[in-house]
Amino acid sequence: MNSIPEIGQTVSNFIDGEWEAAASDKWSERFDPADQSVLVARAPDSSREDASRAVEAAARAAEGWGALPAPGRGRLLFDWLEWIDSHKDELATLLTREEGKILPESQGEVKRSMDILEFTAGMGRRLEGRVYPAEEAGVFCYSARQPLGVVGLISPWNFPVAIPVWKLAPALIAGNTAVLKPSPLTPLTATALVRGLEEVGAPKGVVNLIHGDSEPGAELISNQAVGGVSFTGSTKVGKLIAKAGSERMLKLQLELGGKNPQIVLDDADLEQAVNGVVAGGFGSTGQRCTATSRALVMEKVYDEFMGRLIARASSMRIGPGIQAGIEMGPLIDTRAMNGVAHYVGVGVSEGATLRAGGAPVEEAGLERGHFFAPTVIEANQGMEITQEEIFGPVVAVIRVRDLEEGIKIANSVRYGLTSTIFTRDVGKVFRFAERAQAGIIHVNRPGIGGYSHAPFGGIKESGYGGREVGDEVMSFYTETKVVYVNYK
Repeated sequence: MNSIPEIGQTVSNFIDGEWEAAASDKWSERFDPADQSVLVARAPDSSREDASRAVEAAARAAEGWGALPAPGRGRLLFDWLEWIDSHKDELATLLTREEGKILPESQGEVKRSMDILEFTAGMGRRLEGRVYPAEEAGVFCYSARQPLGVVGLISPWNFPVAIPVWKLAPALIAGNTAVLKPSPLTPLTATALVRGLEEVGAPKGVVNLIHGDSEPGAELISNQAVGGVSFTGSTKVGKLIAKAGSERMLKLQLELGGKNPQIVLDDADLEQAVNGVVAGGFGSTGQRCTATSRALVMEKVYDEFMGRLIARASSMRIGPGIQAGIEMGPLIDTRAMNGVAHYVGVGVSEGATLRAGGAPVEEAGLERGHFFAPTVIEANQGMEITQEEIFGPVVAVIRVRDLEEGIKIANSVRYGLTSTIFTRDVGKVFRFAERAQAGIIHVNRPGIGGYSHAPFGGIKESGYGGREVGDEVMSFYTETKVVYVNYK
């Protein structure tokens, strides 16, 4: 078996160290978002029964894996890191063909996954507890971390390499066993990653892979043997998971949506600010929870900023992400195309002014793909297009009088993932950082991403149950046990 699955391949579930078909004969097909005539993958549409068997396998392996000293678990992750490094070009190409983002973005995603894996593997020698002063003579008090046991990991399609890595790595280093349920839109990349773990010697049952849509996820949430579920996806689905998980007090980590603002003050470097919106709003075709979907621009520089942004959006090279020189690839599927078109139409019906894009790309050679033009739309605060996550290449630009109004509008939505400002005034930088209602703040840089050792996540309806990435992630994947020893 090749390490990296080939385009058009039929893939299987991975349960208890074996590759196998689902219990039912139900399958889903995935086509290239840049060319719907190309079959990318065929994957099983698994049932709750399949997920249950994967959980049972993980439960059988949990005691042995958890008993392995953490540095030993770390060595497995370092081996996985070497495997990813040796296959990074193939993984990036596979990612682009399956998900659609341009190849440089795919290469960047693979690199980010390697950086996160490197940091997390090192936790094998940093999983520490604390010693507490005793209130009584002859008592020693300390704390230690212990794994949850089996964890369910539900990952999305928009970062199909980085997000499974940043869930699997901390889950495993903490001593948990895992069942990974990737998006049905990206089965090949998930298969490749799990094959890598298999090749570097992950013990049977420690990592299991279940393809499918909602049924396997529902089983992970309800199965009593699962100690925690980490989910990345829409706020709507996250709320359903939170409601279902509450029935049995399931430990949850939910990384959800965003409606992220970028404030541009009148002293900003406008070229830098426009670059920030282009990278944040149109990078990854706008299909990320951290996408910059609102630009709040002061009146003094509004016209110049808008002129520059329209020129950039209108001149971007759109096409298959695998081709050199392409600046933006396709949307993931027809549903995404219809959703983006719907929101643009709603915005125009509410009185917003379309300034660039706003429709599918009509260009010879692109008719078989899901290509939507980079869209700039002038809007007013309160319009639906300024409130709801669109998940596409659409930036709503709003005119503001000053920093105070900018912060008020930036904070006015139900989301709180990222918030960005461009200014040369250090005082305004810190006033903004103090008051912005978001988990991640960017100043004079695109409002996307973050460091591979820093916590990632949001507040309000953008996140629930603790941060991903960095040392804080251990608060989800472990429980703290406090021990009192009377040695008198």
